[in-house]
Amino acid sequence: MVTIKKKAPHNPLAEYIERLQKGDALVPDSPENVLEVVGILKSYGVVLDAYSINLNYIAEHQFLVFFPFFKYFNGEVSFQKLLRHWWHDRINFEYAEYCMKGMMWHGGGGLDTYLDTQEFQERAQAVINAKFKNNPLILGINQLFPDFLTEQLRVSAYYTGLGQFWRVMADMFLNLSDRYDRGEIKSIPQVVDHIKSGLVANASNPITYAVKVRGKVYEIIPKSVGLTFLADTAIPYVEAVFFRGTPFHGTVSYNAQAYQISPDQSRFQYGALYADPLPIGGAGIPPTLLMQDMRHYLPEYLHEIYRRSLRGEDDLRVQICMSFQKSMFCVTTATILGLMPHPLDTKDPNEQKGNLVYLEKWMSRFQTSRLLDVNK
Repeated sequence: MVTIKKKAPHNPLAEYIERLQKGDALVPDSPENVLEVVGILKSYGVVLDAYSINLNYIAEHQFLVFFPFFKYFNGEVSFQKLLRHWWHDRINFEYAEYCMKGMMWHGGGGLDTYLDTQEFQERAQAVINAKFKNNPLILGINQLFPDFLTEQLRVSAYYTGLGQFWRVMADMFLNLSDRYDRGEIKSIPQVVDHIKSGLVANASNPITYAVKVRGKVYEIIPKSVGLTFLADTAIPYVEAVFFRGTPFHGTVSYNAQAYQISPDQSRFQYGALYADPLPIGGAGIPPTLLMQDMRHYLPEYLHEIYRRSLRGEDDLRVQICMSFQKSMFCVTTATILGLMPHPLDTKDPNEQKGNLVYLEKWMSRFQTSRLLDVNK
């Protein structure tokens, strides 16, 4: 008997469901796409490395600091560095905080759940008492507003959660670039497989958080809580940053009477997979900061392609954004394939049906995304 895989004839993105059923990527395979995706991920990896270091530094050394003027300096404050900071000749760490706030606002995963538990409250209170034991004013404020300082530690927990997630992703993307330079990566499916293997290999990495106060270490997120890389940081990050995001100032009205922003967060479609690249460079568009950071670390082979484009470097940030979206669809492909409920090559009809339903749900979210645009 011949086994025929069920198709999704009424889904406008049925073609992409069939691609994924074959183990292919959402982005077509070509030498140009491989070069573009690997090149932009090389630049992104360098930037994520800096973001990760700073987020972890803030979480570990700037917690419960009300006015952290030098939080972007990683503990190395100098007059020369201060001038560069004021001149904006630096990494734009504000974008990292934008992603962190997006993750915290949208929530999801075990980290979000743990931060509302009694255990976290008790551990946070122990840190607060140790930090301000000689400051009766702050302790008094903490008595009047018991959630104020606890909320500061919740934010710090998200700083370290995203920092630890990006630490893994930065190393993964830089290793991908090294493999490409050695001739080991030659196709988009190989790019996707590299990312998927990295996600699987680090899936159970523990997410922990501890701070030191007056020489004593306080565990805010101990290993015993069981938070892990994939379920508690990677998936919530994809949901918050790739899909939902937050509306960009100047592109939609924040006036509640205008009804331009859905009151339902689950219907938000402002993430990286949906954003129009053309406004990149405009005021109030957070990804502009990321594109500005990545332009400094573009591999020469990719930078040369941008120079030869129709507008040359006049729209460099827009070109970087388009390449970045293409690479993020590769990362999303790896995520989709890695989370498939059943093996791709299963012969069980019920499991095949389960996979099809799973893929259809993903495609329903992609209908208004930039998927068709990156495939032109």
